Amino acid sequence: MVKIQISEMSWVDIQKALDRGSSTVVFAVGSNEQHGPHLPTSTDSLIGEALANKVAGKLGNTLQAPSINVGCSEHHMALPGTVSLKPETLKSLIRDYCVSLAKHGFKNIIILPSHGGNFDAVREVVNELNQSLEEVNVVAYTDLKGLLRFLAEFSSKYGISANESGAHAGESETSMVLAIRKDLVDMEHAEEGFMGSVEDKIDLVWSQGIKALTKNGVLGDPRKAEVGKGEEYLELWAEKMVDIIRKQVDV
Repeated sequence: MVKIQISEMSWVDIQKALDRGSSTVVFAVGSNEQHGPHLPTSTDSLIGEALANKVAGKLGNTLQAPSINVGCSEHHMALPGTVSLKPETLKSLIRDYCVSLAKHGFKNIIILPSHGGNFDAVREVVNELNQSLEEVNVVAYTDLKGLLRFLAEFSSKYGISANESGAHAGESETSMVLAIRKDLVDMEHAEEGFMGSVEDKIDLVWSQGIKALTKNGVLGDPRKAEVGKGEEYLELWAEKMVDIIRKQVDV
């Protein structure tokens, strides 16, 4: 089986892949933050790693670089376990990361932020990198509201409302973590959180924190989450990303 994860390859293997034309690389930017009473703080990073792996496989001729597992999570700091970076810190980290990849010959760098709080910082640094890196195409999906609509659309196939699917630790994310690391999910403590429209409240969360909407840190209702749904959501999400990426990158 051909390896695609850089972290599991030697430099010799990576050089051979580059020589064969594998000049596209993808990595996720997740977080370590509270995800309600039932999910691990690594939720966004677990999902991002799985998503990046699927996207790399579906694109073909693509390697997967290690995920960045801490992000901009100031709005979750009211609950224990959250570790947050300042936006400029995350941008600096991504900048150095991409410069390293570019120096080794990667021509297409695809960034998949799997935590909403990272989207603005990722968008800004991608714009900077595309101006500063010669002959390198840096691409990222940073439409947070678009992503929330995708995830709600996936859940709706099972009769689950957009509010249940949720934007944070609801049915959608819980199903995906069940599919990735069921042993880290405590469904006995899964409980309903804020059940309104999150799209209208995003600015409130950014400015006042998650507790402005929910005491338990949940946006949605995770109680209908299932492994099979999560497996399908990850596949559908990866396919969406591949469709979008192929319009910007020649792999």
